[in-house]
Amino acid sequence: MFIVLNKQKIYSYLISIVTVCMLFAFASGINVNEKSIITSTTSKLLPIYNVITDENKVALTMNCAWNADDIDSILGTLEKNNVKITFFVVGEWVDKYPEAVKKIHAAGHEIANHSNKHPHVNKLSLEENISEMMREIRLSLLEADVNYKVVKEFTNNVKEKALGEEVNKSLSPGEVFVKIVKDELTELLGGENTPLNISGNPATLMLVGLQGSGKTTTIGKLANYLRKNNKKRPLLVACDVYRPAAIDQLKQIGKELNIEVYSEGKGNPVEISKNGIKYAKDNGYDYVLIDTAGRLQIDESLMDELDNIQKEVNPDETILVIDSMMGQDAINVINGFNDKIKLSGVILTKLDGDTRGGVALSVKHLTNLPIKFIGVSEKMDGLTPFYPERMASRILGMGDILSIVEQVQSEIDEKEAEKTAKKMMKGNFDLEDFLNQLNQIKKLGPLENLLKLLPGAKKMGLNNVNIDPKIMKRTEAIVLSMTPEERRDPSILKASRKKRIADGSGTTVTDVNKLLNQFEEMKKMMKMMGNGNFKMPF
Repeated sequence: MFIVLNKQKIYSYLISIVTVCMLFAFASGINVNEKSIITSTTSKLLPIYNVITDENKVALTMNCAWNADDIDSILGTLEKNNVKITFFVVGEWVDKYPEAVKKIHAAGHEIANHSNKHPHVNKLSLEENISEMMREIRLSLLEADVNYKVVKEFTNNVKEKALGEEVNKSLSPGEVFVKIVKDELTELLGGENTPLNISGNPATLMLVGLQGSGKTTTIGKLANYLRKNNKKRPLLVACDVYRPAAIDQLKQIGKELNIEVYSEGKGNPVEISKNGIKYAKDNGYDYVLIDTAGRLQIDESLMDELDNIQKEVNPDETILVIDSMMGQDAINVINGFNDKIKLSGVILTKLDGDTRGGVALSVKHLTNLPIKFIGVSEKMDGLTPFYPERMASRILGMGDILSIVEQVQSEIDEKEAEKTAKKMMKGNFDLEDFLNQLNQIKKLGPLENLLKLLPGAKKMGLNNVNIDPKIMKRTEAIVLSMTPEERRDPSILKASRKKRIADGSGTTVTDVNKLLNQFEEMKKMMKMMGNGNFKMPF
């Protein structure tokens, strides 16, 4: 699939998404402010140095890392002025100066952790600096349940390349290091997208997997993807004759998607698959997708049956569907299937719940099988081709612009998005515009999934946001209860109008006021971006 892109188009799409997502981030209690927006879209990483609050407060902190020479003097000054502060102590410092720690505690100050080690970074050699960075990366990958062997090989390769890399004058050492890490991650994930082999007439795709992996749902998603993107006819073939209601489930999916399901009920799966292909040929179908039986675990009877189907129909693709939340156990399952039948690729489901992609990092390297698709939502359009470079960017917190664009191109009106972006940058965006944007964005699935793909989402605290659908419904009801005039000019909303809107939407005046305040805050931020404080994240 090729996407024709230009910077202005991408910018318009991003603004369309950000306007809606930002409002619901506010509504969900996420602290998104102007500073976080600015700093998250630049290459400079800044500490949190202020928190937006109506209270007049100052928080004093102190780092304890290298010596304790002035502790007595500091504690005396704090006591004299009746001030309590937070001491951030390093583990090594605690071990070296236990009496100083006791004095801090006895004086009633808060003690917090500031890592276990805190070397003088500017005094470290290049190799020592790289080792420190690789330690953090190694821990992060292990926490994402990446196989230890993969982590070790990956970190060794990155370290070797970083030490031997000549620094480009146009890039900082940090940027060079990030590029090396990203390139290595991309290679580990498979390097390039591996497309489906759909050259057969009809092309035959056989999906296998353990029970509970999401195989039957995935086969529906894949059929929907092939029809939508290739403009050709898929046929679903029901060969799971053992699991109760498996055929009914596939038929229900077929009905929902308006895709025909070939079924013979409780018959021989090998004969059913063969007959299904004949039926497809006779009726002009372009793709045959065979839904095979799953088990709670790998067993000989399952493998024998799959082997017989594969030998009989000789599918163009035999794809294993596997739950990405399985972690390292997934590798054993993949190898178990691949030892018995020849797999051509893997589809990872439920990757929307594990954006770090721990399983994805291990699959290609340890099994030598390409990841063909990933499941990104429960909806029937929640299946997308796997692009290693994009996944590497997501793992590193760089966002996934292209995946966002792919999702919105088919759903959002390009001219409308461009028009909206211009209005936002000028501060002329109104609630009528917001309602139109909301109606378009709703077609893209859960907002939290879009938020995760935005560059800087992790820094802004948006990567783990769960937006309550009730908030969306309540917000939409409030806006719909306004007249067109009120949506265009909320300043005319006095007490009586707000009461009418609250009654009409089944909410309270407080809810109406909260929405209006959130909307005004969002407008301020978007106008600020239009004044040059927003840098495109690519």
